[in-house]
Amino acid sequence: MSLYCATGDTESDLSSQQLNKLLIESLAKLGERARVLAVPPDQSREHSRAGDLTRFARGYYGDRLKAILPALGTHTAMQPKQLQHMFGDIPLELFRVHNWRTDVETLGEVPAEFICEQSEGKLDYPFPAQVNRLISRGGFDLILSIGQVVPHEVIGMANYNKNILVGTGGREGINRSHYLGAVYGMERIMGRAINPVRNVLNYASDHFLRGLPIVYVQTVVGRKQDGGLAVRGLFIGDDIECFQLAADLSLKVNFEILEAPIRKAVVYLDPHEFHSTWLGNKAVYRTRMALADDAELIILAPGVREFGEDKTIDGLIRKYGYRGTPATLEAVRTNADLANDLSAAAHLIHGSSEERFKITWCPGHLTQEEVEGVGFAYADLATMLTRYDPEKLRHGLNHVSGEDIFFIANPGLGLWAHRGKLSEAKPFP
Repeated sequence: MSLYCATGDTESDLSSQQLNKLLIESLAKLGERARVLAVPPDQSREHSRAGDLTRFARGYYGDRLKAILPALGTHTAMQPKQLQHMFGDIPLELFRVHNWRTDVETLGEVPAEFICEQSEGKLDYPFPAQVNRLISRGGFDLILSIGQVVPHEVIGMANYNKNILVGTGGREGINRSHYLGAVYGMERIMGRAINPVRNVLNYASDHFLRGLPIVYVQTVVGRKQDGGLAVRGLFIGDDIECFQLAADLSLKVNFEILEAPIRKAVVYLDPHEFHSTWLGNKAVYRTRMALADDAELIILAPGVREFGEDKTIDGLIRKYGYRGTPATLEAVRTNADLANDLSAAAHLIHGSSEERFKITWCPGHLTQEEVEGVGFAYADLATMLTRYDPEKLRHGLNHVSGEDIFFIANPGLGLWAHRGKLSEAKPFP
C-alpha cells in the first residue's frame, strides 16, 4: 500500500502547472502501464478539477489511456457539450457511459450481520459490492479514480471507494448504501470520514476490490476570500491513507461553523451543474445544520427542469414527495415501487426539512404546481433573482432590502452548521 502524493494545507492554492507536475511525478512511481482507465466524476463535480487531472493523465499516458468512464452513479449521462466543457479536447470516443441498472457485476456481498451492526439494528440486508464491468473485466493494468473529497450527505466525506462502488455501482448497491445513510441519520454522518456507510464500503473494498489496480487521485477545493476557488490539496495513493489525509484537510477547508443559526438562507445553483432537485437538494443537505427552526431556505435554480436524474426516480419523487422521514418509511413499508428503489426513498428523506424549516424552490423549468406537488414552497425565479441578485451578493451575511440573509453561491463546496447544533448533535469529536 502506497501514498504517492500528499500536498497542501488550508492556505495552499495549487496551480494547474503544479497539479500536472504532482500528478506526473506520482504516475511515474507506478512504473510502466499499458492499459489505463480513468474514472472521474461528472459535471456535478466540475469544481473538483477532475477534468484537468484527467487531461493531464491523458497527456502523460497518451494512447495508453484507453477509456474514460465518468462515475455517474444514478445521474444522467453527460452530453457532448458537457464533456467538452469539463474535459477539454479529449476525444469524445474515449468516453464510456455507465448505466447503473444494466452495466454492473457483483464481486461479492457484505453480510447482512455487518449491515445490521452498522445500522444499530434497523436494517438486515446484505450489501452487494457492484462495479461497472469495464472496471472488473476491462483488462486494465491501472484504474485512476479521480475526484474531490468534500463533505457529503450520504457518505460523510465524498470520494475514495465511493467513486467506484457507488459512482460505477449498481442498482442494489446504490439503493442499499443510500438507505443505510438515511436511516442512520444524515446529520450524524455529514463531515465524518468514518461512519456506517463508509464502513460498509471499506469492508467491500477490503474484501472484493483488492485485486483491482486502483489508484485514487483526490483534490480538496476551497473558496478564497475573493470568492474564487483554490485547490488546497492533492492526495494520491492506493489505500485509505490518502483519503483520510484529504478528509482531514477538507474538514478544515469546507466546513464552516457559525456562531448563530441562519434565519434566511439564499442558495444559488449554477445552471451548468444543477438540472434536478436530485442534485440541487445539496442546498438542503449542506445548510440544514445551520438553519434555525422556522428559518427559510430559498433556492435559486435557473437550470433545474426535473426532480430525478433517472426517469423512474423522477416518477417516484413526483408520486411520494419530500414528506419527511416517518411518511417515507411508511411509504417504503407499504409500496413495492418505492421499496424497490431505496436510493429514491433515501433522497426523499434527505431532501425534507422534517417540517423544521421552510424550503422555497425557484426553478427555471418546473411549474408551481409541480414544485408544490412534492411538498416544497414555490416562488417565481425572475422575481427572486431581482430581489437576491447572485452577482451582487457576497458569500455569507448580506443585508438586502431591510433583511439579513446568508448567501451561498455553490452548496456543493461546503458544509455549514451553527455551533449550538453541533453541541446538541455531537457529530464531531
